[in-house]
Amino acid sequence: MKKSILITLLLLLVGVTGANAQKTYDIYEIQVDGLGCPFCAYGLEKKFKEFKGIKKVAIEIETGDFSFKYPSDKALSMEEVEKQVEKAGYTPISSKITRANGDIETSGGTDMASLDMENMTTGSVFVAGKCGMCRARIVKAAKGLEGVATASWDQDSKILELVYDPGTTDVASVENAVALAGHDTKGAKATKDAYKDLPGCCKYERLDQ
Repeated sequence: MKKSILITLLLLLVGVTGANAQKTYDIYEIQVDGLGCPFCAYGLEKKFKEFKGIKKVAIEIETGDFSFKYPSDKALSMEEVEKQVEKAGYTPISSKITRANGDIETSGGTDMASLDMENMTTGSVFVAGKCGMCRARIVKAAKGLEGVATASWDQDSKILELVYDPGTTDVASVENAVALAGHDTKGAKATKDAYKDLPGCCKYERLDQ
């Protein structure tokens, strides 16, 4: 009788171990705007703990980088993730999901297929900012304009490099879009309210105009 019980327990243990070994996870990486302090990070993490089974939560306050793992069999969607960020009181800038099967999903990017790359030109803009979170916000504002193919902001030089369709947009439009997001350029200045709404780590030295 004891031997029978022992065998049964061993089989159950093997079964549980096997199930855990087969469990796979999707990896989620989100750039979040609005994280200004450890309390903000705690609030975001707490909101995502509503997703049962979440693991390996990591938040970088300075850059706004937020990542976690989630069971692939639950197939958590990009829309669900971004809505959860908004429910926590923050803004998702860009998102990336690496599925367990190797598939990659992204949002916040440019639809390159809709652009005529042969007619593209380049340009650069000085944009005031301080950190990785600033970079994400500036790039999102620029790439949100129709006709902008690529945008890249350097934290040291403060230069935003652009590739865009001059028949659709121009540098001045990009400057206005970036200013609306809270960042001064030499051609357009953010409003006091837009600047005030920036997280503490993003409070750069305003440009005189």
